[in-house]
Amino acid sequence: MNFIKKTFLTTLALMTGFVAIAQDEETAPAPTFGLSGSIDTYFRSSEYAPGTSFANLPGFAMGMANLIVSYEGEKSGFVADLVFGPRGADAVFGSPQLDDFYRSSNIVNQLYAYYNVSDSFTLTMGNFNTFLGYEVISPVANFNYTTSYMFSYGPFSHSGIKADIAAGENTSIMLAVLNTTDATEFQPIDDDYMFGAQLGIFGQYINYLGGGTAGVSQIDFTGGFNLGDSFFLGINATSYSDDTNVEFSGVALYPQYTFSDSFALGARFEAFSEDGLGAIGDISGNGDNTSFTITGSYTSGNFIFKPEIRIDSASDKFYTDADGATDSLSAFLVAAIYSF
Repeated sequence: MNFIKKTFLTTLALMTGFVAIAQDEETAPAPTFGLSGSIDTYFRSSEYAPGTSFANLPGFAMGMANLIVSYEGEKSGFVADLVFGPRGADAVFGSPQLDDFYRSSNIVNQLYAYYNVSDSFTLTMGNFNTFLGYEVISPVANFNYTTSYMFSYGPFSHSGIKADIAAGENTSIMLAVLNTTDATEFQPIDDDYMFGAQLGIFGQYINYLGGGTAGVSQIDFTGGFNLGDSFFLGINATSYSDDTNVEFSGVALYPQYTFSDSFALGARFEAFSEDGLGAIGDISGNGDNTSFTITGSYTSGNFIFKPEIRIDSASDKFYTDADGATDSLSAFLVAAIYSF
């Protein structure tokens, strides 16, 4: 009887185990393959533009085509983000130059693999867009179509390894070891590695980037608050310095009001100051700039239509227009964006 009992219990245990494995296989999420992206094009009324990134070409102009391929498994995955067109070429400016006419043979905006060590700990290695700042390269994720000075002269991308840690329900930590800023394909300077860190609390982020042979130190705050059911206020502030005596700092407010499911109106008020950067003033001197941008955003399905007016005012006649040196620039712009 003991033998029969043991055989029965063993068989029952095996059957239970097989059922549990089958249930785990049924409940485990299936790997997913993703394909997404966007295209954008625009018209700019003036050939004269401030020294910020993107949307600086006159008349009817191209932005970029963006194609994102991703694969997500149970524990790991990858993202390959490809960009084509003027905006894309500017985004990967730190890649090796192919010749004097075509800036870069690299069309890779992001290329990274990740591994979920646990539900609260993810390791990512490769090339990924920066964690600093309010704005991003893709126009789909920005409310304003033109970009700020803080975004334009902060980092675009990093190559390295980072750890993302969920420290609580509303708290996150990111730590990273990175190549020279915007050196996307390899490390061009020996021992020029940098350190990145981010602390997120209730949707507000304090970011730090430092180190390298230039002695970089940049502290950045990015966040925002819902001030009602339809009103959101975004905030970005940054301060940069290095051992080559380059300094810049700025602050920007991004008020946005949603009128309906299809239409919203937003603005950007930015004050920016630099010394030795050459973004506004002479590279040996310094300059200050304030800019006001107001943007409408009409959405219909995957299509986004953005009319925009931007006015820049500098502390001296640092800009150039049809009449020569000037301390202000303005332009009307309309952009068409389609995402999928």
